[in-house]
Amino acid sequence: MVLTIIKYNAGNIQSVLYALERIGVSAVVTDDHEQIKAADKVIFPGVGEASSAMRYLKERGLDEVLKNLTQPVLGVCLGMQLMCRYSEENETECLGIFDEPVKKFSPPAGKNAESPRLKIPQIGWNNIYNLQSTLFTNVPEESYCYFVHGYYAALGEHTTGTTDYVQPYSSALHKNNFYGVQFHPEKSAGVGERILKNFIELV
Repeated sequence: MVLTIIKYNAGNIQSVLYALERIGVSAVVTDDHEQIKAADKVIFPGVGEASSAMRYLKERGLDEVLKNLTQPVLGVCLGMQLMCRYSEENETECLGIFDEPVKKFSPPAGKNAESPRLKIPQIGWNNIYNLQSTLFTNVPEESYCYFVHGYYAALGEHTTGTTDYVQPYSSALHKNNFYGVQFHPEKSAGVGERILKNFIELV
């Protein structure tokens, strides 16, 4: 099996490679269109800012490559957000694979305004629930994963996992061969390793 990680200016690639090594899987890191198209599975990682990442993808034609892939694709964190229709982060038109918009967390108001749990961005462990995808086979409801983000994908028809922070939002999305997770499976200990294994084992 050939697993490809898309190389671009917002990839948290090294930590993904380490996580894959821990489960005995190797991957090719590339921005070559033909290598990406020929892969059995593709991981689209991401850390950073939406508009500059989209600009980079478009300049290199990677946006069209991504949208037209037919093998399983896993978007991680910013990668998942870029697979959505639109991001409020610098008013960015994204790939449009998922119809959900990406919105900025609004700071909590009233009595919760000073709560350390609700600081923006969300950084740390939170649970995932309403799991509705083969990506979560043998992953218990309410499992904890590691999040780092100030923007979120709204709940919608493609939501396959939910997390609460300020309000409920999509911590996972799925449409056809495209999967996305807002959290970092590569930093989510055993639960994250299980999710990565499930992606690798998708038929």
